[in-house]
Amino acid sequence: MRISFLLHNAYGIGGTIRSTFNLAAVLAAHHEVEIVSVLRHRTAPTMGTPPNVRLTPLVDLRTDSPGYEGDVPGHALPAGVFPRADGRHKQYSRLTDERIGRYLAALDAHVIVGTRPGLNVHIARQAHRAAVRVGQEHLTLAGHGFRMRHEIRHRYRLLDALTTVTEADARSYRRLGLPGVRVEAIPNGVPAARTEPAGGTGKVVVAAGRLTAAKRYDLLIRAFAGVVARHPDWQLRIYGSGDATGNEKDSLSALIGALGLGRSVRLMGNADPLEAEWAKGSIAASASDRESFGMTLVEAMRCGLPVVSTDCPVGPREIIEDGVDGRLVRPGDVAGITTALLELVDDDGLRRRMGDAALRNSARFDPARTAERHLDLYRHLLRRGPGRRSPGPVRETAHRARTAAFDTAHTLRSAARQDPKETA
Repeated sequence: MRISFLLHNAYGIGGTIRSTFNLAAVLAAHHEVEIVSVLRHRTAPTMGTPPNVRLTPLVDLRTDSPGYEGDVPGHALPAGVFPRADGRHKQYSRLTDERIGRYLAALDAHVIVGTRPGLNVHIARQAHRAAVRVGQEHLTLAGHGFRMRHEIRHRYRLLDALTTVTEADARSYRRLGLPGVRVEAIPNGVPAARTEPAGGTGKVVVAAGRLTAAKRYDLLIRAFAGVVARHPDWQLRIYGSGDATGNEKDSLSALIGALGLGRSVRLMGNADPLEAEWAKGSIAASASDRESFGMTLVEAMRCGLPVVSTDCPVGPREIIEDGVDGRLVRPGDVAGITTALLELVDDDGLRRRMGDAALRNSARFDPARTAERHLDLYRHLLRRGPGRRSPGPVRETAHRARTAAFDTAHTLRSAARQDPKETA
């Protein structure tokens, strides 16, 4: 089977890149696999290239490269196919539209897989030669804005299937009633750790992920203050970096100082791979308000750590079995996080038992298992045959008219929120 993945930028760092690489590496053992990176900003992928996988970049943005294309006139014009509603739209252009379209027009693959909404739209509209078209959702339907959900309702009808990383999100997509589109929940695959599992003796709580407001590291730090009050020899280590402004890191640093936790809480920056750092800890923690899946939770469990996590609407509850391999706490509950952490800090035996259970239960996320589920889906779609291949001129014109109306309504609502009197 020939399988192609369309990825935003295979040369960076991120959960979608990691999960795509993990899946591609397993599939490539028995199938012909290609990863197509729309953008390329460095010579070699930061996270390495999966073995036996062909990597094809479409637009070269390396400023020191003789093939640099950032100054090509088309790259200065906004994209027309890649939807404006996708948060990455500013990085796309008429040049990326043309390159993606050219690649898809010549594609000779059994399956083409998109990895974000804007790329799923490209596949739906332009991948006419692919046997089947599959979109992947690495975030959540509820996490998309009004306009992106409108695009999804219209464009995704031309896909053959959509995969989500949680069953909760799959239910949301099924409620859209996309005719002929099979919606399957397949979690991200996480390989077994290459290090020895954590022994549960290190007096360290580990958290990891981008330093963004949604991760609520501020709550975790406040909760950990309660742990330090009883166990001053324990540490909280937070791995990850934020945006270019560094505002979140500065805010967290100030909070650590204000709470007098300078010796107990450390912002560690990025670490890749993170396995060795997980293994130094005895507990993993997450205080997020929302998650699309919870990749770092699974990574921690695969290293033998029990996880204390907020019970977000999507993600952690499909990973953690409360009281068995971790604890789930109501989002925003600082006292609840402190209590759950102390339960494990205070009881060495419980911590080790939950760590053993985490290691054992997380095996269900092994990439070989998740890859087989993807293959089952692809085989089913190939047997069924491809669905509709084009929206047709009438439907396309109608969609443009509806999109214009939606954009106008969205603008008016935004203005009303800013100054109700202006639209009264």
